[in-house]
Amino acid sequence: MTANTRIVLSSDHSAIPLRQAIAAHIAARGWVPVDIGPTTPESTPYPQHGEAAARLVASGDCRFGIIICGTGQGIMMAANKVKGIRCGVCAETFSARMIRQHNDANMLSLGARVLGEGLALDVVDAFLNASFEGGRHATRVEMIKAMEG
Repeated sequence: MTANTRIVLSSDHSAIPLRQAIAAHIAARGWVPVDIGPTTPESTPYPQHGEAAARLVASGDCRFGIIICGTGQGIMMAANKVKGIRCGVCAETFSARMIRQHNDANMLSLGARVLGEGLALDVVDAFLNASFEGGRHATRVEMIKAMEG
């Protein structure tokens, strides 16, 4: 099992069922899910889960990360504080494809209270099936990286 096939998944308590469905879905597609999210419904803070997943991606231990909270917004903000992370919230497939193709995103954030399971799986597929296009987009990604200090 190489880091290139590993995808870390995490969430807060609101997204456990969706996270588990995504883990099964990506495993069926040949990815290795690394599920570090909670397993019980007690309230848990999304920032710690976003950061933990982001650190596994930033370290190279996992190729991608998929993180989920109620809206996807808060957990995404936490993940983006980790150097080397480019994470976007997506609620449809076009944006999921574009954050990979144009922004070289390495993490995807979803809202469990925004998306149904079927659409969430489509969004995950769009993200994973897309590849960074480079070219003029590489210059812009480098500009983003330079902002990290």
